[in-house]
Amino acid sequence: MLQEGKLYVGTSRKPDDSVNKAEYLELKFGNRHGLITGATGTGKTVTLQILAEGFSNAGVPVFCADVKGDLSGIGAIGEPKDFLLKRAEQIGLTPYEFQEFPVIFWDLYGEKGHRVRTTMSEMGPLLLSRLMNASDAQEGVLNIAFKIADEGGLPLLDLKDLQSLLNYMGENASALSNQFGFISKSSVGSIQRELLILEQQGAQHFFGEPALKITDIMRTTNDGRGAISVLAADKLMMNPRLYATFLLWLLSELFEELPEVGDPDKPKLVFFFDEAHLLFNDAPKVLVERVEQVVRLIRSKGVGVYFVTQNPLDVPETVLAQLGNRVQHALRAYTPREQKAVRTAADTFRPNPDFNCAEVITNLGTGEALVSTLEGKGSPSIVERTLIRPPASRLGPLTEAERQKVMDVSPVRGLYDEDFDRESAYEMLAKRAAKAAEQAEAKQAEAQAQETGSGRWTLPGFGDDASEKPAGKQARSSGYQRETIVEAAMKSVARTVATQVGRALVRGILGSLKR
Repeated sequence: MLQEGKLYVGTSRKPDDSVNKAEYLELKFGNRHGLITGATGTGKTVTLQILAEGFSNAGVPVFCADVKGDLSGIGAIGEPKDFLLKRAEQIGLTPYEFQEFPVIFWDLYGEKGHRVRTTMSEMGPLLLSRLMNASDAQEGVLNIAFKIADEGGLPLLDLKDLQSLLNYMGENASALSNQFGFISKSSVGSIQRELLILEQQGAQHFFGEPALKITDIMRTTNDGRGAISVLAADKLMMNPRLYATFLLWLLSELFEELPEVGDPDKPKLVFFFDEAHLLFNDAPKVLVERVEQVVRLIRSKGVGVYFVTQNPLDVPETVLAQLGNRVQHALRAYTPREQKAVRTAADTFRPNPDFNCAEVITNLGTGEALVSTLEGKGSPSIVERTLIRPPASRLGPLTEAERQKVMDVSPVRGLYDEDFDRESAYEMLAKRAAKAAEQAEAKQAEAQAQETGSGRWTLPGFGDDASEKPAGKQARSSGYQRETIVEAAMKSVARTVATQVGRALVRGILGSLKR
C-alpha cells in the first residue's frame, strides 16, 4: 500500500462498497496547499494526524495546532484497538504497523510545551492592530509609534515597551504631531486600554525574548524523519483573536525568512491551520488580501499550508482557489447556509460519474471522506469516496507525565523556557527622562547658588533673609520648579528621539519585521 514519494491517505470504494484503489497525496504536490473540512465528529483530526505522520516519515517537518488536546497522542506508539484493526482490514492495509513520532510541544503560556514568543517589532503594527481590533485612527497611531521607535533607536520587545512609548506620545502629542502627523490623545488612550485587556488575557507571555527561531520548527531527526511541532491551543482558544494573530505572524515569518526553492521534490515544511475560520472572522479586506497573497507565494518557498475547518464557506473563495488537495468529511445540511456549503464543497471537486457529490457528502460515515489530490502535471484527480487509513500513533492524548517526558528530551529544551529582559524602549525612555530631570535640577541649583552668592548684604530679622521667606511664597516657588523639571525632561526626551539616527526598518507583507 505504501509507495515512494507518496503519502497513503486511504482506500476508495466503488458504488457497491467494494474496494476500488489506494488514494495518495504526492509529496511533490504537498506544497500546493490543502483543505480538510467536515462537521464535528466526522474524523478531521484523525485525517490531520495521518497526514502529519506521513509527512514526518517522509522527512518533512510539520507544525500543527492541538485545539482539543488529543493530537498530542502522535508522540506515543499506537495501540491495537478493535475498530482500528477492522479499518485496516477493510482497506487492505497490510502490514498495519504502529509507531511513535518525534514531537516538540509548544505553548504560548509555557504550561504544556516550550514557550513561544515574538517581539513587538517582529509583530508589526498591522498584525498588532488586528490583535487589538483597532480602528483606522488607532492603527495610524500605532504606525507612528513604530516609526518613532525605529528612528529613535528604541527596541519594542514587550508590552511595557509599547506602553511606555505610548505614554510618551500622549504627553508630547502636540510636538510629535508636527513631525509625524496628527496624534490623538483619545486614540492613544484607547490603545493603552486595549493593551491592558491583552495583558489580562495573557498576551504578555507572547511578547518578549527569546523570540522563536523559525529553524526550530523545521527540525529533522537523526534517522531522517521530520519533527512534528504541536502547539497546545486548548487554552489559547479562549482568546481566538490571539490564536489567529499568532498563526498569521508565524506564516508571515516563514514567508519572509525562507528562500525561494521553486517546486521541490517534497515540502520544506507543512503547516496545519486548525479552526481556520478564526483567521478570517471579522478580518478587514486588506488583511484577507495579504493572506491570499502569502498563501499564493509561499508555495515557491516549499511550504504547504493546510486549512482545517468545519465549513468550506469559512475560507474566502480567493484563498479556496489556491488549495489543491482536498479531503471533505461529512457535512450536515439542515439550514440554508449548510445546504449552500454542501453545494460549494461538491462544486470544487472534479466530478466522478459514479456518484453525486452533493448527495454523498451528507451521507458519509465517520472516518470516511471525499478525497481529491493533485496528480500528473498538477491537475486534480477525480474525486473518490474514501475510507481514511487508521493512524500509526496513539489515538488520544498523552498523560501529563508522558508529555513531560517528551519535553525533557526535547532538542529545544532550555532555549525558550526562561524570560530574558534586556534594555529596550521602557528602560531607555526611563533613563532619558531621569537624566533630563537631573540636568534640570543641576541647572536650578546653579541658578540658586549664583543668586545667593551675588554679594548683597543681608540682616537676619529684617525681612530679607532667605530663611525667613513666607511659606506661601516658598510653596509657589517649589511648585514652579517641579513643573520646570518635568517639562525639561520631556523636551529632552523628545529632542533625543526626534534627532537620533536609527536604522531603517522595513516591514514585510503581513506587518512583521523584515530582517
